[in-house]
Amino acid sequence: MRPIEYVDPTSKRQVVKLLATTWGETEILAGGTDLLSLMKDEIVTPKRLVNIKGIEELQGIRYNAQSGLRLGALVTIQELLDHPQVLRNYPALSEAADGIRSRQIRSMGTVGGDLCQRPRCWYFRGGFGLLAKEKNGKSLVIEGDNRYHAILGNSGPSYFVNPSTLAPALIALEASVRILGPRGEREVPLNKFFIIPQSEHQREYDIKPNEIVTEILVPPSNGVLNVTYEVHQREALDWPLVTASVAFKLRRKRVRSARVVMGQVAPVPWLSKEASTALKRKKINEDVAKAAAEAAVKKAKALSRNGYKIQLARVAVKRAILLATQGGE
Repeated sequence: MRPIEYVDPTSKRQVVKLLATTWGETEILAGGTDLLSLMKDEIVTPKRLVNIKGIEELQGIRYNAQSGLRLGALVTIQELLDHPQVLRNYPALSEAADGIRSRQIRSMGTVGGDLCQRPRCWYFRGGFGLLAKEKNGKSLVIEGDNRYHAILGNSGPSYFVNPSTLAPALIALEASVRILGPRGEREVPLNKFFIIPQSEHQREYDIKPNEIVTEILVPPSNGVLNVTYEVHQREALDWPLVTASVAFKLRRKRVRSARVVMGQVAPVPWLSKEASTALKRKKINEDVAKAAAEAAVKKAKALSRNGYKIQLARVAVKRAILLATQGGE
């Protein structure tokens, strides 16, 4: 057992004061569904654990037709699934949450924790580091078992895939996150929140060691058709192989604006500008959806054992587009 300090702050500003300025010194405990596993395997070994579960400022769901949706960082996946306005106005988000099959994770896992969880890459989880390199600097992933690794954004040195279930849907819906640190609060578009690490000392998101995510803001969904489509290897508890979240507006049955975001395909949730361009000013039909799906994977590059994911991504994007337009004006 390693000695560890456990603290129980009562406000979000107290949390910030308790966090270190260097990664690894302190960790935040919310639902604990990811952190406790990392600690058991000694992937992270914090000296201080900051429990934020009881902070009311970080809880709750608010919806307003004019201002949109506000999710506290401590909102659980189950609370998200149970909220009628989320189900009615943000089906892409509700469907993504429904893809989390474990009732235990639904009841304990939080929205903020889902966005900030660490990669599920088995090299990382096995103690080989975030970039999974040998002592000579050579990547273990390139010639190793890379079945579930990235097909986009994989020019190196990061080859893992972003594990967030909710991020693709939230990015498609143009969500942003509010982050609190010693210098106050800042707001970051969610598509800019995630980064591709270039060294072992970086984390996978734009947040400093002494900052916390406090809430997620989603714009009004009026007239926005949105859907999430996931491809799973099995129906039981498991992370999807590929996801596609789409959100777009139609005018006279033609696409006025579109966002297509893929998950589990890159070190960050992948916003495909190529797919969005392929949809612009088009009437959605089978051929247009297929063309957009082809555009989405145009820059994909398979590693030695994950080429199948390119076809899965192609299928997921096409089906998400077609599903979103059912009943659209």
